[in-house]
Amino acid sequence: MNPQVGIIMGSQSDLPIMAEAAQMLEELGVQYELTVVSAHRTPQRMIDYAHSARERGIKVIVAGAGGAAHLPGMVASMTSLPVIGVPIKSSNSIDGWDSILSILQMPGGIPVATVALNGGKNAGILAASIVGSFDAQVGESLDAYKKTLKEKVEESAALIEAKGWKEILKK
Repeated sequence: MNPQVGIIMGSQSDLPIMAEAAQMLEELGVQYELTVVSAHRTPQRMIDYAHSARERGIKVIVAGAGGAAHLPGMVASMTSLPVIGVPIKSSNSIDGWDSILSILQMPGGIPVATVALNGGKNAGILAASIVGSFDAQVGESLDAYKKTLKEKVEESAALIEAKGWKEILKK
């Protein structure tokens, strides 16, 4: 296995959200690795991970964290790889705003792409898009995925137009 995407999270409690990123990568045919790396409880592990990612073949890092959510920004400060931050609404969160702002408000020179609160799925798609910009097979998988999204919308529109919105809402 040669993972192209590293998925890291601050604690195991983040796994349900970060698993959505892994599921999307699997669906799109992108190899990944997934582990727990805490910025606060295992800072040396975080440093080692960030410093070794490129040499291990990682092209993009997806980092999810709740609460103070320093993991994505700290990792971004230690690597030139693209980092996608996933703010997670955790049990100690202030409705997720602490996580969102911790990831979103990075200083100049340390960019972190940020998806929506609990946006693991979109983080997986964005990571695949980055890989797909230089891997034709992944790009084709993304094109096919986007086509299915278009088809679902067209099917919904046809159904509403045929049955009317009141009939659809009765179900």
